[in-house]
Amino acid sequence: MVEIRRLGPREARERCQSGAKLVCAYDSEEVFAKNHLAGAISLNALKNHVPRASKEDELIFYCA
Repeated sequence: MVEIRRLGPREARERCQSGAKLVCAYDSEEVFAKNHLAGAISLNALKNHVPRASKEDELIFYCA
């Protein structure tokens, strides 16, 4: 089973720089536009990514 754990901001940034996807956990594009961090994708974009994703892809979810 995959481990799910909380990350601090520094570790999250390091992992994103190493290829992890940062996902803003809002399904509203309006809320995403107001609250996303640089480089983050929306939940809607993630849904479009899922068919191409591999089990090794690392995802980091956050909400503002």
